[in-house]
Amino acid sequence: MRALAIAGWMLASGTMALPALADGHGDTAGHGFTAERVFDIEYAADPQISPDGQTIVYVRRSMDKQTDTDRGDIWTLDVDSGAHRPLITGGASAGAPRWSPEGTRLLYATATDGKPDLRIYYFDADRSVSLAQFEYGAGNATWSPDGSTIAFTMFTPGETPSFATPIKPPAGAEWSAPVRVFDDLQFRFDGQGYLKEGATHVYTLSADGGTPRQITSGEADFGSPAWLDDATLLVVGNEAEDRDLDPIESEIYAVNLNDLSRTALTTRDGPDLLPVPSPDGSKVAYLGYDDLVKSYQENDLYVMNADGTGVTELAADFDRSFGPLAWHPNGRSVISQIENAGVIDLVSVSMNGEVETLLTNLGGTSIGRPYAAGSFSVSKTRRPIFAYTAGSPDRPSDIAVMGRGIEDRVLTDLNSDVLDHLDMATIEEIQVPSRHDGLEIEAWVALPPGFEADGSYPMILEIHGGPFAMYGPYFSSEIQRFAAEGYVTVYVNPRGSTGYGGDFAMAIDKAYPGYDYEDLMSVVDDLIARDYVSEDRLFVTGGSGGGILTAWIVGKTDRFAAAASVKPVINWMTMALSADIAQFVRRHWIREDPWTNPDAFLDLSPIMLIENVVTPTLVMVGEEDWRTPTWEAEQFYTALKLKGVDTALIRVPGSPHYIAGRPSRLIAKTDNIMGWFAKYDPAKTESDSE
Repeated sequence: MRALAIAGWMLASGTMALPALADGHGDTAGHGFTAERVFDIEYAADPQISPDGQTIVYVRRSMDKQTDTDRGDIWTLDVDSGAHRPLITGGASAGAPRWSPEGTRLLYATATDGKPDLRIYYFDADRSVSLAQFEYGAGNATWSPDGSTIAFTMFTPGETPSFATPIKPPAGAEWSAPVRVFDDLQFRFDGQGYLKEGATHVYTLSADGGTPRQITSGEADFGSPAWLDDATLLVVGNEAEDRDLDPIESEIYAVNLNDLSRTALTTRDGPDLLPVPSPDGSKVAYLGYDDLVKSYQENDLYVMNADGTGVTELAADFDRSFGPLAWHPNGRSVISQIENAGVIDLVSVSMNGEVETLLTNLGGTSIGRPYAAGSFSVSKTRRPIFAYTAGSPDRPSDIAVMGRGIEDRVLTDLNSDVLDHLDMATIEEIQVPSRHDGLEIEAWVALPPGFEADGSYPMILEIHGGPFAMYGPYFSSEIQRFAAEGYVTVYVNPRGSTGYGGDFAMAIDKAYPGYDYEDLMSVVDDLIARDYVSEDRLFVTGGSGGGILTAWIVGKTDRFAAAASVKPVINWMTMALSADIAQFVRRHWIREDPWTNPDAFLDLSPIMLIENVVTPTLVMVGEEDWRTPTWEAEQFYTALKLKGVDTALIRVPGSPHYIAGRPSRLIAKTDNIMGWFAKYDPAKTESDSE
């Protein structure tokens, strides 16, 4: 079965009519960020700078109104002049562009005639060709050092378990589909549904096209291919017999392409992942940690020799989790992306562990909610040039460039044609001590256009998921929509959020969602004290981890006029026995068995607070959500109904955990939430009664 990815594990219908706000704070002039503006948004992703540092290719993402999809085209940027040109456009969505080592060809992923495809664009001929016929999508494609071969990952079907041979129906008969047999712990996964029998494996393919060659085999998944040299691939996998019971475990292997022999370069108990060979192939940088079986553990940065010897941890005292890696072209330092107090930094780590910040405010690629997300690449020149996604509070990501000998600047301006003509929310950062223990909590407040601190505004507390994730001062369609309708909207990084060090994140270990409640209420109290919002017009919503906290909050207080709990966990016992990450919940999150210690699960479950709930609470979930399955939301909805609390259930057809994955779903999500809040807004109720 496919490998389990654990990283911010809960991550981030019809439409209810949206009544106008009664007090005139909403947009009435037609210049606000209205629902249809979601389809006007563009953003830049996956910038890849050429080896010589002269050209950047990137994925220009836009919202296709006809197909209701977030699609990608590939564009180019000249670093010196800023010239901006289309390269791969107009056909199927394209992405994952990767330069060939000599910089004359571009590998990218797309679809041809509705089937997945890997293609190479030849700059000298101004045309692209398909490399092979693919039954399944090819991922993580990467060039060999000599540019002759492509390595990639692809699902490989396995033998389906069966205990009986079905009889054949007579000709023309219409029988029921045959039974499906599963014998793996993980038999479905969010975004994929019920899994086909098989595994993800690594393949190679000639850059001139042909037939893919399977490099790894067996029942275990393998991924993250990286070329150590032209004859050796590094891959990541977990071959342990009990791998289903240890979902975060992985090792780095070297595969000899001559005989396909596989050698483990790492052996510790814990994940080792994302290997990146040095420019000369003598060393490998990678991420990992010793598994202490906790709910959160930071990724440490390591370097080892190419044969797995000489393992050295770099910057062992650096209290941030390392992210995507690249080597400095001189091989004397490693570049890494890190989360840091709400923003993303790019840092350089020397071989003696010294950490230097190269740039900040990398990000902007999370369009729905203000999560910190972005990417970068580095040229192969002696003086490296960095291409990265630049994020800001009032703009989705653009492409920026930085490096010695060039002007540091943003090269694209994808949204001024729309956003410059709208009244956008102003984003203000605040720091609030938690009433629980004085821990400083960072938050951002989106103030509606024309805002005045007169104590009359309605407030939405919007809570992030993860829960090990991070919000930041980045553009968010959902936040802008709320503000455009007159809501002061506050989004918070309570304890447990990443980017503030290991202790801050682990402050919720075996205590979530309890202490977060105190952090969030402290921020609400602060906004009331500032006279930003009306104490009678408070609303709360959040998705995934934020959905849990929303359900927990209405079980703890009646101060909110209404709530909307989106894709929540309501019962940790059912979560640990039925979610696609069930073993992670049991082994790392609760660290108990539900059949021997049910209280360990129930004591942290919002279902146990139902007796206290009086707040009208909307519940929303995707119909194909296997991360926080539909029955979590349905338990909450049914319990509220039985308790006599005003509630409604919204199921989003075809949607996995990421409800806002299509533009219309993002619109339906935010507008249904605001419609529910408007129904219970005291100002609206008073206006209707006059």
